[in-house]
Amino acid sequence: MRANKYVGFIILIFITSVSVQCISEDDNAILQETCRDGIMNGEETGIDCGGSICAPCDDSINFSGTFRQEDQMGRPLVNTLYGKDGFRDQFNYTLPSNMQSVFQDIFEERLLIMNPDFTTNILGLNATEFTTLMSRDVLWLAQSGVTTYNNGLKIFTGRGLEDDVIDDSLIFLYGGPDGTENPNLTDDGVPANDVPFLNVFPYLAEPFE
Repeated sequence: MRANKYVGFIILIFITSVSVQCISEDDNAILQETCRDGIMNGEETGIDCGGSICAPCDDSINFSGTFRQEDQMGRPLVNTLYGKDGFRDQFNYTLPSNMQSVFQDIFEERLLIMNPDFTTNILGLNATEFTTLMSRDVLWLAQSGVTTYNNGLKIFTGRGLEDDVIDDSLIFLYGGPDGTENPNLTDDGVPANDVPFLNVFPYLAEPFE
């Protein structure tokens, strides 16, 4: 009987020691910081950096090296409508000051493929004049007066939130001299934003929930 008591006591001590060890290991797993988990924990002074284990945090921005423009989007639909396979990436990293000399003839070719009957558009521009204008993909901004993509009186003086820039771009391409030609191609079917814009900065409507 006494032997059984000793055996039971030894088993109890063993179980207790194992339990303590598991608790200790679990605590370490919870408290130990890692340098690649995307959160700031442990001794880290930043996300995955700083402290005694992770690499130091570098708060400075390094502007050394060679930088290259990778994206270009001034006016809506320009690259989408007038671009073609094999040159869109080049268009995106070409400086605006060089665009007309490099891309005007490509734009004119594309325009006449999309609308072989193009003569002049509602702006009074022929194919060469219009693609010369559009191939320099910059959004002009008037420093005073109306800011609009096209309000019927002013064009390209900026871009208002309510401006239907897609319809305008299609009208310039397909609408002909008075903007009424090809009505099925000059309306994207979206007449307005789904909810009103705000009247204070940042003016954009609240997102969907």
